[in-house]
This record gives sequence, structure tokens and C-alpha cells, in this order.
Amino acid sequence: MQCESVSLLSPITALQFVGGFLLSGEGAGVNLYVLNSTNGYEKKISCNVLRNYCVHGIKPCWLTYAQTSSPRLAVFGAKGLIVLQLNTCAEEPKLQKMGQLLELHDWIWDLQWLKSDCESAMYFGLALGHNSVVLCDYKAGRTLCEVHCDVKCILYSACFVGHSWTELVLISGTVFNQLVLWRMEGPTDEDGRVQTERRISGHSGVIFSINYMEKNGILASASDDRSIRLWKVGNLRQGLKGGDGGADSVQCLLQLYGHQSRVWSVRLLENYIISVGEDSACIVWSYNGEIINCFRGHKGRSVRALAVNEDKGWLVTGGADSGIRLWKIREKKSEDMAITQLGFAETGKMETPKSLTLVDPALLLVMTDAGSIYSYCLIAGKWKLILEDPSYQSYSLLAATRLVSGCVVCAVGNINGWVKIFLLSDPADWLENQMHQGKVHSLGWASREGQSRGKGHLFSSGADGIMIWQEVSCEGDCVTSVAEKCRYLLPLCKHRWHTSVAFLPELHLLVCGDRRGSLLLYSCAGRDQDERRRLSEGSVDVAVPESAADGFLEGRLPPGSTRIAAQLECREPVFALLGLHGKLGVTSVMYHDGFVYSTGRDGCYRQLKVEDDGLKLLRSQRACKGMDWVERLLLSPEGNLLVLGFHSTNLVLWNVKTSERVLCVPCGGGHRSWSYSSSPANELFTYIKSGDIFVCQRNSHDSSQTVIKECVHGRELTCVRLVERLDASTDGPISILATSSEDTTVNVLAVYESSGHVSKLTTIGDHISSVRTMAITKSSQPHGSDNRCSSSALLFSAGGRAELQCCHLFIQHGTVGAPVSCQVEHVASHRLAEDWEHKKNRHRMLKMDPETRYMSIVVVDAGMNFWTACKSPSHLLAAAGSDGSVRLFLIDECQRNIVLLAESFYHQRCVLKLQTFTYQPATRGRAGSSLPGVKSPSVWSERA
Repeated sequence: MQCESVSLLSPITALQFVGGFLLSGEGAGVNLYVLNSTNGYEKKISCNVLRNYCVHGIKPCWLTYAQTSSPRLAVFGAKGLIVLQLNTCAEEPKLQKMGQLLELHDWIWDLQWLKSDCESAMYFGLALGHNSVVLCDYKAGRTLCEVHCDVKCILYSACFVGHSWTELVLISGTVFNQLVLWRMEGPTDEDGRVQTERRISGHSGVIFSINYMEKNGILASASDDRSIRLWKVGNLRQGLKGGDGGADSVQCLLQLYGHQSRVWSVRLLENYIISVGEDSACIVWSYNGEIINCFRGHKGRSVRALAVNEDKGWLVTGGADSGIRLWKIREKKSEDMAITQLGFAETGKMETPKSLTLVDPALLLVMTDAGSIYSYCLIAGKWKLILEDPSYQSYSLLAATRLVSGCVVCAVGNINGWVKIFLLSDPADWLENQMHQGKVHSLGWASREGQSRGKGHLFSSGADGIMIWQEVSCEGDCVTSVAEKCRYLLPLCKHRWHTSVAFLPELHLLVCGDRRGSLLLYSCAGRDQDERRRLSEGSVDVAVPESAADGFLEGRLPPGSTRIAAQLECREPVFALLGLHGKLGVTSVMYHDGFVYSTGRDGCYRQLKVEDDGLKLLRSQRACKGMDWVERLLLSPEGNLLVLGFHSTNLVLWNVKTSERVLCVPCGGGHRSWSYSSSPANELFTYIKSGDIFVCQRNSHDSSQTVIKECVHGRELTCVRLVERLDASTDGPISILATSSEDTTVNVLAVYESSGHVSKLTTIGDHISSVRTMAITKSSQPHGSDNRCSSSALLFSAGGRAELQCCHLFIQHGTVGAPVSCQVEHVASHRLAEDWEHKKNRHRMLKMDPETRYMSIVVVDAGMNFWTACKSPSHLLAAAGSDGSVRLFLIDECQRNIVLLAESFYHQRCVLKLQTFTYQPATRGRAGSSLPGVKSPSVWSERA
């Protein structure tokens, strides 16, 4: 049987610009990406050229007779070398081999094209791993000569200078932490080895990369000691500066420290120095030693490949995460976020700002402790007093929103339960009602799909646990009416007020998050006429004219009217998930693409769906390690989910799909009042600190990162499983794979077999330690509750901390040509030491084997007798542990739990592998068996 590779995901080990194309070395293959394509950065060619060697270098031919439309490329790695020709004249670019793979006896560290008398000949200088250089005739497939340096050692890097054999100089990075310079035509010792011309010392670690700029006579070296050093060496073709090779012939110009780990590669440009390292950072330096930019985005611990197009200002990095990213080299000032202190004291008032909100990226509203509201135009930089009301001093709430019609409507609440509503364009025309007995605890606006252009929805909560929904109607420059739509009763708790509300379109429901951390589902269907009449006939404290009662019902009280206290019926929640986000409360709720998303100060965001008039929890995830305050979720222009919250003393915007930080503002941590707003042009973050207002602003166009190839895992892959194979007539067969890694995540990938393209569908990050093994089986819910789902599977994952996770994968690929998507639903989880965390005085007890990890898991077919006895969709799972045990688990899909049935300790050491088994019913049972249908251990036989 012959197997053919469809796609390859491996670390990026080489990158090279050739015109408008980018070549990358991935494993033994070379991939070609078109950078000037109208369809984006598209991969055109993928071919295996080095067989079993990894590509570590791609060097175009610099010779003058090389055709620019068909450049020649030397590709080398390990002990292999091959020459390719890139044909760009045709409609589709092509890579053609110019000869056979040439294998040498030692590792190739560097390659240099050399001049020759014959244009068809191809001569190379090859720097080998034991400090020797080979003159190679590639056409003939042989080496002409080999010269050795008198420094006998292993090299970690090498760099050639010169274009002919007679002038060729090699700078070797040795294991002795030195740079050794020697010439091919230099004097030899009695053993025939070429004598060293100069040794450069200074690094305290081995040399991983060397780069030489002939124009300025500067040499750069990157080392294991986390530093980059620049040396003044002069023109190496004519000998070292000074000519005598003495102590003054080499001068150390700079020592650059900025990487947090080893530096893998360094490159000298006209105005910048570029370096990449094991800390996954790409740093742009100035020749003064300052850091101009620090690009981060790769996962894991290493970025090894680097390519620069200096004319276009492009910088490309390739990481061990198999990702390729393009950056734009710019000045530091264009990338920094500007932090401005507004200076509220300039208003001339002896007031202190208490709350603020951003109406849009150009307008800021601030409320003070004196009950005054000010606006600040971020474009003109001017303050303006909107209104003053002493009844809202000391304690007040401020909420504002821009309606579809374009007008800005504001609401303020005070300690006595009064709520004032007005338009920002005409604050003198306001409406005010006493909505609550006691202070207004919460006030906020919610948008409703399909609402009128001039209508907004205001929700307020008081001390009595009643949430009131009001519909505000605006026409022109005035608020025409404020109609109370409904009252809702919040569950009893210590902090009894809502924190966020979202409407669920077409379901006549709204979801509410409260300070207790609960999610509540309410009906928002309109009242009938009888209920409306009953409200209007409710008891009142003081008799008022009929017009005043109607005014209360419509939310418009004439000046001087008496307050009315009507006995209104409050709706109770139709469904509640109490304490879902913990005691610190829910911070936001959002409805998107048929799902409900909630965030809280427990550091988690959760995905839910409405099912049978209730909320069903699908997933609970953390954005990133250390982010304990998640404020809300946003959607990027590409449709990716963004998490906004506080990480230590920084405001962080986290991209869920790429698992990376999009924005980080050093603001000092959480604040009592702050606001964030984003637009295609810029991003704004404002907050109150030390009695003043600070504004952080960043131009959105300054994002200089472009993903050419999406990353997969940041660390080693531990397991790969086939989930499903889809047949699509347009895209060809699509394989759905699940991959696990040491980086504690599981990725679900779609591999398009016709093109070799790999797309990441989703990432599962529920594990707290490395994911060692996985198992796939068919689910009892073939289509879930989503009609768009075409197939489903049950994914089991296990690994460190003796942790076992189970989740549903619903693959959606309903129509031909539609993109494949995957929805994840968490089923259950299990940890052996889970009960340990709930024990009292556990610090006085000895924890047994805290480092147990699962090494292998398999789904067991227990036969029909077992499934009949279970009476519900269940699965048997066997797990091999590092403590020498084999455990058997029962996973019940309906009850959504995992039960440990049995465990055995027949092994003395770690159990590395389990095989699947077939159950064959026995004729005689064993008394006392705890498993239904399982008779005797002797009836299990290994499946062929």
C-alpha cells in the first residue's frame, strides 16, 4: 500500500522572500505563498524536496546571470541539498527541481553561491557542522575539495562572506562561545588545517546566529546567554580592520538584552536590528540599543525562522507552533497607545468625578459628586456642562446610549429611587419618575432587534429586588414618552439587583444577570388590555387627576405632580441558574448566533443555549491564565470572539480564536467606573483614578500583524484522532481531526484533502494540565438540538492531574460550499483528587500521589447486556494511569456525569498503552459482579 501526504503541520524552520512570494520550510517540504494576491495570503505550492531532512535554509542565487523571472533557490537542511527553480511566468507559479538531492557526510550550517566560468555550472560553498567547508559541484553531484579549520569543535552557526572561493571567509559560531574567522585560502598548519585569522570572545553562551553587513562592516551575533552583540570588524574580504589581527582589530559596539530566553536568530538592516528567540518574541532594535517594537503573537516557546523585505518594510516570522505571521516595521511612536490625563479641575468646579461612560469614540459623559453631568469632546478637547441637579449628588448612576436614529438618550438614578431621562441634545426637556423605594442599585440600556429607530429600553433595579423595564420613545429633540413595559422580581439574595440584560429575538424572552452571579430567564411578552387596565386602576397614596395617572402609566409626569405608588404585578423568572458566576456577580450577557454568552468576575465566560424554555450550559471557559475579572465579550470585524477584562494591573482584550492578547493597557487594575469603546478607526479606554479622568487611545490601523498561516499548538503534540470524514463536492473530502498537546489545549481541525489547507475550527481549553491522550466515539445525540449539524461525536480527553474531560462535537456542514464549523458542548469532567479540594484541614493530611496522569484511554464495547442494564445512553471508558492502575469509568450522557466503576493495580509502574477490547458473553457469571453484563475477566479478548 502506498501512502501520500495530504497536509503537513510542523514547525516553521526557514523563511525567504522572493519577489512577491514567500517561501517557507516546513518539515522536508517547501511551501510558496503569494503575498500580492487579491484573495489575501494564499498558499499556492507545497512540495517535498528533502525527503527525510528538515529544511533549515533557502538561499536565492545572487549571480548576475540569474533570471529574475525564474530565480534559482538552494534549499538545504541537515545533510541534504537541492536546487529549485521558481517559474513565475505562467499563470500559476511552479517549483521545479534542477537536480537530484545531494547528501553530504555532515550537517550543513550555511551555504553560499559561488562564481564560476560556466554559467550552467552551480558551485557552492558549504559550511559543515565540524568547522569545515566543502566546495561542491552540484551539477556533477560531487565535492571538489574540503578544508578544515584548526579549531576542532562543533558549530552551532556559520556565516559566509564572499562570492568566490579565493575570497571566501567563514565566521563560525563555536561551542566554546566564540566567533572564529578563517579563510579558505588562508595559511595552514602542519596538519594541513587552515589557521584561524581571528577569535572574537565576549558571549557567555554558544552562538546560535551570525549576520554580517558588508556595507558598514558590522557583525551581529545571537547567543545562548540571551544577548545580541554587534562587532565592528570592517571589510572581511580585505582582512580584518587594522590588518594585523591584533587586540584592536575587533570592537564590540553594542550589547542588547531584551529577550527573556535564548536568542535564535539576528538580522542586520539599514536602520534596524531584528532578533527572534525562544520566548516567542520578535524584537526590533535601533542602532542606539533601544527597543523600537516587540512583536508577540506566536504560541509556545520558540520563533526560529525570520525573513525581511526591507523595501516594503515587511518582517515575517515562523514559529514552532507552525504559524507564519507578517509584521510591518514602523516607528515606535505609531504603535504606542497614548495615555492622556484630562484634568477635570480645568472645568473650574470643586467637584469630583464619580461615574463616566463613552457614548462613542468621540464623546465622553462624566457625572460628579455634586450631581452635575459634563460632556467632553475627545476631538475638540473641550468640556461642556450638560445639567446640574443637587438631588443627584453624593450617590448617582449614569447610563447613556445612542439610538438607531442617532440621538443620544441618557438616564441617571439617585439614592431616593428617582430616575431622570433626557436627550443629550436638549437636557432641559427631561422626564423624571420615582421608580423605586430606596436607592437605584442598577441602571442600564439594552438593545432589541427590530426595534424602532427612536426607541430605547431602560432597565433599573432597586433595593426591593424589583427590576423595571421601560420603553423610551424619542422624536426629534425630545423624549415623547416613557412607558413601563413590565416589572420583574429577582430571586432573594443579599445583593439583589441586576447587572446586565439582553433580549433573545423571536423567543419573547430576555436573559438577565444579577449581582449574585445568577442567570435568569424572563418572559417579555406584552401585557394584554386587561392587565393594562388593572395597572391603571391600582391603589394610590393620593388622589390625582386622571391625566396624571395616565401620565404615570406612560412615564410622563407633569411638573409638580404627586408621586403615585401603584401595586404592580411582578413577573418571576421562568428559569434560573443560581450562582453560576459566583458571589462576585455577572458582568454581562450577550446573545449571538443563537447562543447566550455570559461573563463574570469569577474569570470565566460561559456559552449557553435556550432549550425547552430553559438555559442549558454548553461550555465554561477561561480567557487566559490570571484574568480573574471578565467584563464582557466583543465581536471582531472578522467575527471572532474577544474577551475584555482585567489581568492583574492591566486591561486586556483577548482573542479567543487565536488565544492571544489584542490589547493591553497598563491602567493599574480594576476601577469603580470605566468605559471602553472601539470603532474601525480607533480604540478608547477611559477610567477614573486618583480623582481624575484618564483616556487611553490607540489607532486601530496600527495593528501591524497579519496571519499568513494559522498556528496550531505551542508545544508538543501528544495525540491525534480522526473525528469525521466529510464528502463535499465543491471542496472535496474534508477530514475533521482532533489534536491534543502539552499546552493543555485540544484543537479541532478541518483538513481539506484536495488543497492541503488546514483550518482550525475551535479550541478546547478546559484542562488544567497537559492533555496526553484522547478517544472518539459516536454520540447518542447524532444531531444535537441544532438542525444545521450534519454529524456529531463524543470526545474524551485525559492527561495530567488525573483529569478526564468529555464533550460533544457537533460538526456543521449543511450546504455545499458552506464553511465547516464545530460547536462544542461540555458533558462532564472527573478528577481523582477532586474531593481533596473540598476537605477541611487538608493541609494537615498527606495527599496520595498528587502527580497521577492518564497515559492512554480507550472506549470499551461492553456488549448489549451492559447497555440494556444501563437504561440510558452511556459509555465505558478505560484509562491507564502513571500510578500503575487501569481504571474503568461510566459516562452517562443524560445525567452528564462520570462515575469511577473499578480500578486495578496489577502493574508496578506506569501503564503507557491500552488496546480496545471486545466483550464476548460468558456462559457462567461470577457472583458479586458490580458491572451489569460483565461476568468474568477471562471473557475479554483483544480486538484484532
